[in-house]
Amino acid sequence: MTAIKHDKKMKFQVPVKLYRIGEVVRYTPFTRQTIHNYTTMGLIQESDWTEGGHRLYDESVFERLATIMELRKTNTLTEIRKMMRHNVGRDPNRAAARKA
Repeated sequence: MTAIKHDKKMKFQVPVKLYRIGEVVRYTPFTRQTIHNYTTMGLIQESDWTEGGHRLYDESVFERLATIMELRKTNTLTEIRKMMRHNVGRDPNRAAARKA
């Protein structure tokens, strides 16, 4: 019996899962209104829209909401928005630690 070698890694194109606001609410402690407010404030962003005009969020929204929830313990939403705006691509928790 001969072993099969795989010199090249196979890559699959798995579609990104998009969540409607109701699903985001179901999986987080936030209300529909809070998600809407955070979106309009620019704390989170929708990734796409349905044909019917509903917002769709990608999986990164959950990590961002967790960060917001942690920062909310010691910061106002305005402060969090400034931190997140200035720390795009960086860990906002580090910014909060530097502030303290």
